[in-house]
Amino acid sequence: MQHRIVVLGAGYAGAGAAGRLAKRLRREDVSITLVNAEPDFVERVRMHQLATGQDLSPRPLADMFADTGVDVRVARVTAVDADRKAVTVTTADGPNDLSYDTLVYALGSHWNDQDTPGAAQHAHEIAGRPGALRLRERLAALEAGQPVVVVGGGLTGLEAVTEIAESRPDLDVTLVARAAVGDWLSDKGRRHLKAVLDRSGITVHQHSTVTSVAADHVVTSDGTALPSAATVWTTGFSVHPIAQASTLEVTDTGRIVVDATMRSVSHPDVYAVGDVAWAMGPGSKPLRMSCASGTPSAWQAADAIAARLTGTQCKDVPLRYFNQCISLGRREGLIQFVTADDRAVTRALTGRLAALYKELICKSAVWGVAHPTLGLPTRRRPVVEQRDPAPVQAAV
Repeated sequence: MQHRIVVLGAGYAGAGAAGRLAKRLRREDVSITLVNAEPDFVERVRMHQLATGQDLSPRPLADMFADTGVDVRVARVTAVDADRKAVTVTTADGPNDLSYDTLVYALGSHWNDQDTPGAAQHAHEIAGRPGALRLRERLAALEAGQPVVVVGGGLTGLEAVTEIAESRPDLDVTLVARAAVGDWLSDKGRRHLKAVLDRSGITVHQHSTVTSVAADHVVTSDGTALPSAATVWTTGFSVHPIAQASTLEVTDTGRIVVDATMRSVSHPDVYAVGDVAWAMGPGSKPLRMSCASGTPSAWQAADAIAARLTGTQCKDVPLRYFNQCISLGRREGLIQFVTADDRAVTRALTGRLAALYKELICKSAVWGVAHPTLGLPTRRRPVVEQRDPAPVQAAV
């Protein structure tokens, strides 16, 4: 009987894990089912580009995984029963259960409005394609001189605000940040960021929190009302509540607690990768929600699953960071090099070369997902009789 592997979510982490498993394991020994709510792979790191009118190449999952042994099912995941080893998925024909022997949970995250009054009703988000397309339609309808407010000074906010300002220099673009903009960057990185924001004509409100959102303005913590014909909300992400509703051990924010191999500490047949995984990185710091964490965590989980099933040694490769890649429009970029635990070092790459570097990273990431069985590793090993190994301790 084939060992049933079910992967929930086909973002960078989920699709990457499914493809790597297909390269590691023999088709006659395992069945790999990849469940995703949309039929296409979404380049989430390019949603700010989609929102500003740029077109992205369609990448149907069925084409990407054709002849790989991965069965793609378009369905919405509504529940996980980790004790019964089953997930509930819903299609146009209604709900049904999908049983598994090993589960890879990669449902990712969505935008977090921080329970700010009016944000859910009036703000736009770019955490996924539907939100980015709604913002795209709204921006296209704006006339010259109308105000746009981007809330959030993190990586998503910086990429969104500079992309909007570059594509629509006729708009009055404002960035509202809770802290000093780019306060985590090196001196060189902060100087370059400030120069790009200034050249782009972006008004910056630092050390400011948006406390409410209306259809035509936002209100900050000091009572200031900033006019806004389109408000873009980028203050962070939260995970889907499905895991929290299960018996899996999760944090108070719903992220699945895993060990160094991305294996659930409460249910050894479940692995979590990407944004939903609560994994410790260098310095006992939890890995942040990012593509930089998601793809390596997918590789880690896939290799651990393959090792467990084939009776080979499970490699414990500590996850770490190397840089933060920030696009600042199509012609500018910032590559901030960091320590293993994600702290900025002096060195940073800026300007056009940084923009090309970021573009290469994005293209490399999607190429790896779009060609799931090309490249290393390619040796497929047979599945052996299962023995439940001792759990791996969480990385520190």
